[in-house]
Amino acid sequence: MLPTFVNFQKNSILASKETENKSKSNLEKVLKGQPLDNSPKVEEGLNVKSLFEDVFKFDELPTDTVRLNASTIEQLFKDTNYNLEDVRKTKLVKPISLSLLPEEMKMIESSKKKKNLFIKIILPLILEENNRIRVDRRKLFNILNKNKNSEIERRWLNLKFKQYGVLNKDLSTLKIRMDEIPVSLAIAQAAKETGWGTSRFALEGNALFGQWTYSGDGIKPAGADNDTTHKVMKFKILKSSVRAYQRNLNTHSSYKDFRLARAELRDNKMKVDSLILANYLDKYAETGKEYVKILKKIIKQNNLTEFDDVKLLPSNKKLKSLI
Repeated sequence: MLPTFVNFQKNSILASKETENKSKSNLEKVLKGQPLDNSPKVEEGLNVKSLFEDVFKFDELPTDTVRLNASTIEQLFKDTNYNLEDVRKTKLVKPISLSLLPEEMKMIESSKKKKNLFIKIILPLILEENNRIRVDRRKLFNILNKNKNSEIERRWLNLKFKQYGVLNKDLSTLKIRMDEIPVSLAIAQAAKETGWGTSRFALEGNALFGQWTYSGDGIKPAGADNDTTHKVMKFKILKSSVRAYQRNLNTHSSYKDFRLARAELRDNKMKVDSLILANYLDKYAETGKEYVKILKKIIKQNNLTEFDDVKLLPSNKKLKSLI
């Protein structure tokens, strides 16, 4: 029996080394922004039925939202001592949640003033959604570490399978999809897609990330051909747009390599770097690699990576554990 055991041990070691070598190979590719070798058994398929259900629930809520003008918003930020200089130093952000951009965004002549206002408005929204994902991710790993799960936990898992469009209740896929988007990357994409908050889609439809829709409510791009079937998704509030954007990157097949690259960085206990992950967003726009170059340029020129490790000050006790 001994030779059989030895052979089994030898095969196990070989398999382990093969996995390790493949992981190292994939990490090297991630760091170089190259396509990845990925398992066909992970991250396959998408159930779109309930994908944006929680996003559009915002539209069903009654709202008395008033669009504040730019000067009122600036005064609010001043009264609460919310400025980006302090954020960069303290790494803390005030939990100020605005639902609409001010119409004056397109009339602000100073590029610096416009950028600062835009970042201050969307930064808490991005952090809030990342916090929500972080709480869910912690809960997922706690559930996975248990030998037996309660009925409540099983129902929660089923809900998350639906939200992330996971087929066959595959936990490996859910772990890869349920993860945060680097703050600097989200800001850069919002800046690019809206012209720092000045686009018609952003002001009329709260669309920060230019997501397309072929059905339902949306805004038709100006100058589009008569036979154009796509529209830009519109939302009731900015928060909906941020959540839809994160769900899009975390589920759509076009961003599979983005998610696998992020998982590779996680597995190797490395920072989830926006400048690395941007390489895998060439399918986000028709301009492809040129779009990636522009995103990186926006991130670098505006020092957006300084916001990647900032924390949102808690609005309730439950969120204090995230700081």
